[in-house]
Amino acid sequence: MAAEAAEAAEAAATVDAQDQADVRALLAELEALKGSYAQEVRRLRELDMRVQALQARVDGKTLPRQQAAPAVASSPPVGSAAPAAPTVAAPTTPPVAGEGYASSPAEAAEAREAAKRSVEDVKQQVAAVFDRRLTLENSLSYNRYDRKQLTLTGFLALDAIFLGNIAIENVESDTLTYNFAARYGLNPRLTLNLDVPYIARKTVYQKGGAGGSAGAVAQEDTYGHGFGDLTVSGNYRMFMESPRWPETVLTLGVTAPTGREPYGISWEVLERDDDGFIRFAVPEKEPTGNGVWQTNFGVSVVKTADPAILFGNFGYIHSFRNSFDDLDNNPETVNPGDVQLGRSFYFGAGVAFAFNERTSLSISYSDKLSARARTRYDGQPWNKIIGSDANAGMFNLGVTYALSQHTTLVSALGIGLTPDAPDFSLVFKVPYML
Repeated sequence: MAAEAAEAAEAAATVDAQDQADVRALLAELEALKGSYAQEVRRLRELDMRVQALQARVDGKTLPRQQAAPAVASSPPVGSAAPAAPTVAAPTTPPVAGEGYASSPAEAAEAREAAKRSVEDVKQQVAAVFDRRLTLENSLSYNRYDRKQLTLTGFLALDAIFLGNIAIENVESDTLTYNFAARYGLNPRLTLNLDVPYIARKTVYQKGGAGGSAGAVAQEDTYGHGFGDLTVSGNYRMFMESPRWPETVLTLGVTAPTGREPYGISWEVLERDDDGFIRFAVPEKEPTGNGVWQTNFGVSVVKTADPAILFGNFGYIHSFRNSFDDLDNNPETVNPGDVQLGRSFYFGAGVAFAFNERTSLSISYSDKLSARARTRYDGQPWNKIIGSDANAGMFNLGVTYALSQHTTLVSALGIGLTPDAPDFSLVFKVPYML
């Protein structure tokens, strides 16, 4: 019996030693697997962030600067029956949203959407944003014109002495325009737009030399308000932005002459000379439209180059000939005829910087070149209107700020660089995205 007990004790000791060796081997294997698991998770996270950054660059979005991913704790998955064992690496401080990397796909998507907002607001002002179903935009713009002209009526005697009248003419115009716009995205490539302006204008006419006196100045103010010319247009995205090519958008629009045309408006005669020649006259009311149908064809391009957004556009405006019952400003006569406005070309380019998900700053130059207009009275040949051609160049500064998830405030200051451009302009827009 003693011998059997000794053999049983020896067998139990051998089995216990074998079990302990197996446990130590399993623990070593588990520790190695945990270390490998932590490394793989870290590599997966780094790879995921690289893919997100590359995707953001391709889509024109900017993610914050990447930081190193923290080590992952080597605790076994929930529900594992493995015995307790020392961890391979202690976890560092857990990721915090906004510190430069995403700790989850949801956080990465949120970061992409935040960076995307400023870019979309800039694109909305340059061309169109096609993933917004319906946008209602209210805008208010102010333009200031101030033109001075020296008029000499007489002749030069002895090549040095001017004999006649010297008159100084000054025209100051203040125009306030409210525009309601609706933009509807039919699909990811096509957007339709409707613009309805309401215009209020005040013009001050001043003329020196009134009554034949060089020191006398006559002044008259005129006012006018009403709906302007309505515009219906569409934007078609030809090419989406790629690493090499910009986003390209075509624009086609039609403007209807719904405003008050400038032809046939009677002028009030304030002064005549001894021969009955009109020296000073002003219109009785101000026009609010061009009076002719127009079509517009343009191309806009946008390219994101972190941290800048480059954009540009160019286009052509064609005016159709229109007939009017009266082209003369003299209230005592009626002269029907036709009007053909000159063709116009416009272009512009600029750069915008998205400071964060709410704010962006844009700097641009725009120009519009217009040829001379022509008029033709019934039964007579066409005549070009001297001084009707124009070159209006503007330097523009704009700031875009997202007020909320659906509302954006857009402000812009334009400075006239040529005599035909406004002295300056101020624009405030509030698009509301439904």
